[in-house]
This record gives sequence, C-alpha cells and structure tokens, in this order.
Amino acid sequence: MPLGEAFQGVLAAAKSGAEWAIAALYRELQPGLLRYLRAQAPADGDDLASEVWLAAAGGLGRFEGNEADFRRWLFTIARRRLVDLRRQEARRRSLLSSLSRTHERGSLDSEAEVLAASEAETALVLIAGLPPDQAEVVLLRVVGGFDTKDVAAIVGKKPGAVRVLQHRALKRLAEQLAEEKRRSVTG
Repeated sequence: MPLGEAFQGVLAAAKSGAEWAIAALYRELQPGLLRYLRAQAPADGDDLASEVWLAAAGGLGRFEGNEADFRRWLFTIARRRLVDLRRQEARRRSLLSSLSRTHERGSLDSEAEVLAASEAETALVLIAGLPPDQAEVVLLRVVGGFDTKDVAAIVGKKPGAVRVLQHRALKRLAEQLAEEKRRSVTG
C-alpha cells in the first residue's frame, strides 16, 4: 500500500535519520524491488537489493520529489546495479573463455535445476528467459507497477520503444505458454 499523503513526512524523517521512516520506505518498496532483481539476476538479487538500499541511503539527502519519483529513483539505481553486474559477468566470461583456450579444463559443475514453487515463480522464470531488455520492461511494468512513461525514464528509452519491447515480450511469453501447453497435452 503506497504511503500517499504521508510520504513527504516519512521522507523528511528518513532524511534526518529516523529509523522508523527508513523502515517504512523499506517495507513499502523492498518486495517489488527484490522480485524485480531476483527475476533479472536470480543468484544475485538479494545482494543487489542490499547495494541498491545502500546507494539510496547515501543519496537520500539529495533526493527531491514525490513518492512516484522516489520509486523511479530507487528502480533506476537497481537497473544501474544490474547493468554493472552484467558488465562484470561479461568480463568474467571473457576471462574464462580465454583461459579455456589456453588451458585444458575439466567439466564445470552441472547446471542447477530451477523448480517453480508457484505460478508466480514460473512466470518469473519465463520472464527471465526473455531477452534482457524485454524482461526488464515486463518486470518494471508488472512487478514494479510502473506505467510506460515511468519505465521509459528508468531504462532511458522512449515510451514507444518501451511499448514495442513489452508487446514483443508478451507475444513471446504467450508463444512459450502455448508450446508448454501443447507439450503437456501430447506428452
């Protein structure tokens, strides 16, 4: 439930270091933030969320705006942490690739199996299988609860590009679900 009219008072108290206010912001925003990050980076979502809150705490004194602005700001920080993580992973993969070319290596650990405990988790797994830009848009729209304009501001794209990404993502998800349904009927 959004803080609504109480937001400015909670924000002012949080800026002055009031633990109750920081806790109120955390309780309000952490669940959606964590779902967004876990869907984008399942193994690193919790750590990324911690980094986001630390960055937010560091910049809280400079923040100006309303509750919607604060949510956009927080998810923008989250997106930047994801971009940093992906760059780091790309460098790591590049290093491993060059090492494997120069040295013979044994087999790597087998891939972990993903078990969906609920329909929501299954949906998040399917979303995580989308191209990163499509997954990000769907997660910000559905999990983050942002409108197209807000998502565009967070990801640095135009609203039309966000709508196209969302359309492609939803079409792809529908195709995946239809394929799974066909397999379950014939299998």
